[in-house]
Amino acid sequence: MPRRKRKRVLQAAPSASALGFDEALVLFLDSIEHERRLSPRTVIAYRHDLEDFLRFLREGGRSTAPDAIEAHDLRAYLAELHPRTGPRTRARRLAAIRSFYRFLLRRRRVKKNVGELVASPKLPSPLPRALNVDEVFRLLEAPGRPGPRALRDQAMLEMLYGAGLRASELVSLNLESIDFARKVVRVVGKGQKERIVPFGGKALAALEAYLLVRSDLLGPRSGADGQRAENAVFLNARGGRLSVRGLAKRLGARLEEAPIERRVTPHVLRHSFATHLLDGGADLRSIQAMLGHSSLGTTQRYTSVSVEHLRDVYQSAHPLGDDPEGGS
Repeated sequence: MPRRKRKRVLQAAPSASALGFDEALVLFLDSIEHERRLSPRTVIAYRHDLEDFLRFLREGGRSTAPDAIEAHDLRAYLAELHPRTGPRTRARRLAAIRSFYRFLLRRRRVKKNVGELVASPKLPSPLPRALNVDEVFRLLEAPGRPGPRALRDQAMLEMLYGAGLRASELVSLNLESIDFARKVVRVVGKGQKERIVPFGGKALAALEAYLLVRSDLLGPRSGADGQRAENAVFLNARGGRLSVRGLAKRLGARLEEAPIERRVTPHVLRHSFATHLLDGGADLRSIQAMLGHSSLGTTQRYTSVSVEHLRDVYQSAHPLGDDPEGGS
């Protein structure tokens, strides 16, 4: 007589609705503290964000059972936050809810991650980081080792700041791109768009001093790179065209000599060029043309930086500005 197969009975996962928000929150916080070993400050931030979501659900008479919460509940919560919070705060709250549901999904306490059904708030682009004028001067006037490389580095930095070039645009310059008499440079930027950018007397002097010794870098060691780099303005130690990575490395070496306690990249010098032009009274359309921005909106980001500068000037110079001593 054939043996009857015993039906395997799977034990069902605990009912999702049986797990309340408070209990789920305790389990989640315990997990990120002891299993993931997040910092106490991070755990507190998660608790604050999730308790605020729970507060919203209760005040609105909505279900607080994790598996009963729907995407429209979460969208309503973000809408309630909108008038009193910024986009970064709302994005952080949503990220906390997503992490909470990801934990519950792994524990089979919910059927879906409701946080993934809601789009994240659009975050504003970060403001450009610009050096102040004194910092730029300290960088450009920092002592360097004598020789062709030092003269090359000085010319590169003067052009980055003096013409607001991108790193890729600078290393792509050819000798015929520079009009020394008119003090302008022809640049091929993003999308192969060509533009003409002026530069100042300091950059001109640095370029002329470097070009007098440029052949020392080209030299007999240029080899296969020689033909390719023959017209390149800026050369590396092997006689080839300097790369973007090489430019960043040379800037790093200069920063070791300059007393600037912050990270500086070639793009920071480009931001500084635009910000200082705006502070000096240049109009946005002209700055847009010099930077090669296709959209004026991209250039307008610099106005926020300039407004901060103007606010500082007002507070320090105007009779009705804030009194730093706290007097009246």
